[in-house]
Amino acid sequence: MHNQPQRLARHEQIVSALIVAVAVIIIGLPLYWMLIASFKLSGEIYTAPPTWWPQYPTLENYPLAWQAVPFAQYYLNSVIVTAITTLSKTTLATLTAYALVYLPVRGRDAVFVTVLAGLMVPQQILIVPNFLTIANLGWLNTYQGLILPGAATAFGTFLMRQYFLTLPSEIFEAAQIDGAGHLQRLWTIAVPLARPAIVTTALFAIVSEWNEYLWPLLVTNIDAMRTLPVGVAQLFDSEGLANWGVIMAGTVLVVAPIVVLFGWAQRHIIDGIAAGALKG
Repeated sequence: MHNQPQRLARHEQIVSALIVAVAVIIIGLPLYWMLIASFKLSGEIYTAPPTWWPQYPTLENYPLAWQAVPFAQYYLNSVIVTAITTLSKTTLATLTAYALVYLPVRGRDAVFVTVLAGLMVPQQILIVPNFLTIANLGWLNTYQGLILPGAATAFGTFLMRQYFLTLPSEIFEAAQIDGAGHLQRLWTIAVPLARPAIVTTALFAIVSEWNEYLWPLLVTNIDAMRTLPVGVAQLFDSEGLANWGVIMAGTVLVVAPIVVLFGWAQRHIIDGIAAGALKG
């Protein structure tokens, strides 16, 4: 009888490990295939049965991908758009969340409900009005046209508000007694304590903007303003079905920075989401 709880716990661990293994295979297998295919010759990619390690590894797919389309310009555009949009989203989410938690203003609950409503609206519904607005402003093929529609984030505001609610109110009350204003309390207390949530908000913004395809495709029609996801689509169009190694190499060039960033920030992501879910 005493061994039964241990046996059950062991079975649960085995089942959990199997579930994790299946999830890793489902998620990781396409990424692994993309990576090894980028080092294969074209003929090897089409061999059956497939090889799970390059027989004749080559790096030639990467310079070919880089030269097939103007990847340098696409990288520059993606970095500029992602950096500015991430800074805007993170700053606005932090300021708005602080106001929703610590400013005793009338109607802040209604504002929060409006933010929640924004989470429920599919972004595709906003494509047409956003495009008409940007076109009427003459901002097609411009950085402001790429950045402005994504300059704020409802999810980031929600996450930051939930995190601020978990912070001890005594610290803010003590700072208020000492004469600290709201801006001072925000930058010296709230922001340092909420670093995990801020990093999480910024990382979600980076991933969203870096991988955005539809909006840059609509508002740009010249290579000088296009971003990496559109560039990969152009690479596919130019290489067709003949050079999958080149296409996979171009995809690796797009995916690699995000994978590295996730690896560096994963601890902050877990802390930010877990703490933000504790209090409503």
